[in-house]
Amino acid sequence: MVARELHFLYLDTGAMYRAVAYLALQTRTDAGNGAELLRICEEHPIAVSLDEAAPLGFTIAAGGRDLADADLQSKSVTAIVSTVAAQASVRALLVELQRELARNASVVMAGRDIGTVVLPDAAVKIYLDASVEARVERRRAQLAAEGAGADARALAEEIEERDRLDKQRPVSPLRPAPGAHLLDSSNMTAQEVTREIVAIVARAQEHLRA
Repeated sequence: MVARELHFLYLDTGAMYRAVAYLALQTRTDAGNGAELLRICEEHPIAVSLDEAAPLGFTIAAGGRDLADADLQSKSVTAIVSTVAAQASVRALLVELQRELARNASVVMAGRDIGTVVLPDAAVKIYLDASVEARVERRRAQLAAEGAGADARALAEEIEERDRLDKQRPVSPLRPAPGAHLLDSSNMTAQEVTREIVAIVARAQEHLRA
């Protein structure tokens, strides 16, 4: 929604790590073996195309096969994606791809290390947060819209464990970037979050023009 308002392209970098996790499952590769993960990425290259007309705002493929959102968001992928994302070799490969995309277009880029590692010199950095309770309800609503149910306690445990792993990983841990705008969306609608971020961008643009 922010990308549409700003007429920028959009990329959720988490989908790239999920694509690697999907590959790991398909090839029965150990999610904690960075060297083997890098090998399967070389054999089945991850390709991202920024496309405003695509449902997600981008398309992602592995080894020439387009991956659907259902592939990337499956429970089996979710269970191992934090382990995959903790591998330094995988992060180095994907970070370079992400930087290349940003060099070629104005992008709203979402991910857990964008402001700290991928694009530390970005003109605007947002650390978007929400309570576990709010995130559980949003995920349950998303699953319900897809015709699936989920146990609130299990979802909360899954979210908390993923946060713990991402905050404690030695490579690119999750934390607010220096100079980032901290935005707690727990009690905000998506439209309110969008308006707030667009306003932050507008103020930054005014400052650059001054």
